[in-house]
Amino acid sequence: MDKVFIEGLTIDALIGIYDWERRIRQDLVFDLEMGFDNRRPAASDDIAHTLNYKAVSKRLEQFVRESEFGLVETLAERCAQIVLDEFDVKWLRLKLSKPGAVRGARAVGVIIERSRD
Repeated sequence: MDKVFIEGLTIDALIGIYDWERRIRQDLVFDLEMGFDNRRPAASDDIAHTLNYKAVSKRLEQFVRESEFGLVETLAERCAQIVLDEFDVKWLRLKLSKPGAVRGARAVGVIIERSRD
């Protein structure tokens, strides 16, 4: 399976379980690997046949900015489901990082892998 990736997609969000987190927006960083057969777009050289990573990025930006989840786990699941449901992706690995959440750590977060049933 070929992979299309988006690395370091930074989106500000209202996320967290503490009172102070509910009053500020925080940057989240997304890294995605998406299983997609690239043979057709490679043969046609036509963007209409690709997994349009700009469209994926814009869709996630819109969703994340409007969300208000407490847990990064919940947000990661919802984002993965959007990509699987709305784009022709067979498999997805999503890393969601929350920089600065833990003193002394560059970032914390989750990595999930999901596929279409």
